[in-house]
Amino acid sequence: MNLTKRAAAELIGTFWLVLGGCGSAVLAAAFPNVGIGLLGVSLAFGLTVLTMAFTIGHISGCHLNPAVSIGLVAGGRFKAAELPAYIAAQVIGGVLGAAVLYLIASGKAGFSLAGGLASNGFGEHSPGGYSVMAAFVCEVVMTGMFLVIIMGATDKRAPAGFAPIAIGLALTLIHLISIPVTNTSVNPARSTGPALLVGDWALAQLWLFWVAPIGGAVIGGVLYRWLGGSDDKG
Repeated sequence: MNLTKRAAAELIGTFWLVLGGCGSAVLAAAFPNVGIGLLGVSLAFGLTVLTMAFTIGHISGCHLNPAVSIGLVAGGRFKAAELPAYIAAQVIGGVLGAAVLYLIASGKAGFSLAGGLASNGFGEHSPGGYSVMAAFVCEVVMTGMFLVIIMGATDKRAPAGFAPIAIGLALTLIHLISIPVTNTSVNPARSTGPALLVGDWALAQLWLFWVAPIGGAVIGGVLYRWLGGSDDKG
């Protein structure tokens, strides 16, 4: 599959991740009487990855995340030369997903971007008031473990056909753990889309949601490359 089609698949997949995951948080999490809450939002993020993994995994690998792409390079599973195309497509998809979410959400009377549009944050913008250090550690560890799971589930020695389920459930678990800390990023593209629309504090804090996930992904990629054997090609 040529790089243009693979990048297009990444754009579509990341669009779906942001619209589905952030959309569940903005539109449905606290809906009167039948709100889906933290559990529902966590499951929604996992379902976006699971559905896209089955849909475009055979086209692009279904990274949907600049940190994942970079981590897979560190793990020896992806070509560094293809990173710019993948990262650009993922960020564009994330921005488009956030823009469509805004168009939908703003159709309700009283809507305001002051609510954050599911942006990630720390300190006073952390859902649970967690510090910048806590947020940084959380994002590094969660993304690192996410890479270990992704690489393990897609290893050629793993049971065939189950990787999307393992990866989707892993993202669900990550959200269950870390929504109170940072609103859960582990994905710079997911963070960038809402932050660009919200501006102000969301943009000022966006650096952490690039640096920490990428750092964690590199650690996770290198760790699994060692764990799986130096000759492991997945």
